Amino acid sequence: MTEEGKPTLLVVEDERALIELYVRWLEDDYDVRTAEGGEEALERMDGDVDVVLLDRLMPGMSGDEVLEEVQDRIPDAKVAMVTAVEPDFDVIKMGFDDYLTKPVEREELLRTVERLLGRSEFAELEQELYALVSKQAALRSTKPEEELAKSDEFADLEDRIAELRSDIGATLPDIESDEFVAMVRDIEAEDEDGEGGAADTPGDGGD
Repeated sequence: MTEEGKPTLLVVEDERALIELYVRWLEDDYDVRTAEGGEEALERMDGDVDVVLLDRLMPGMSGDEVLEEVQDRIPDAKVAMVTAVEPDFDVIKMGFDDYLTKPVEREELLRTVERLLGRSEFAELEQELYALVSKQAALRSTKPEEELAKSDEFADLEDRIAELRSDIGATLPDIESDEFVAMVRDIEAEDEDGEGGAADTPGDGGD
């Protein structure tokens, strides 16, 4: 976060048009840094960065590699993958906090950033549940039910979500968890509604 009190975002994207679009959407409320590739992202990241919006497929250093560096250098920062790569079961083990599939609408991006910033206030179990529910929603939005049903990784994911829900329900008073529950339900509702598209996004969203 900057001295002025604005949260700091780092947008890592190799398509210049998308960088300019995201900056236009975000600059009123956030201090926005940009990088057009993984190597530049490493130069732009420091302890002031609160949220990273990270493309997955980029020339040179991939988004997956940048994600590992973010975890090492600024472990408190939250990361949303913003990419045209449809999620596969490998995302379950990755250390990001949310997954947006391009093209992304303005309201979806703003809502995601707000949720990630708010998530920092929650306890460790709640943060894990948020991340896992985000991955569950991403997979449900792209994978057929038959494939999900056959996946041991997805079954383990759902078991862990159920375990976390039980643990959180047993340890947190309802009044303290109302905001968190609303955030999780918001993710699940978006998944059920099948929100998507990008009326204000140029081209096909790149990669």
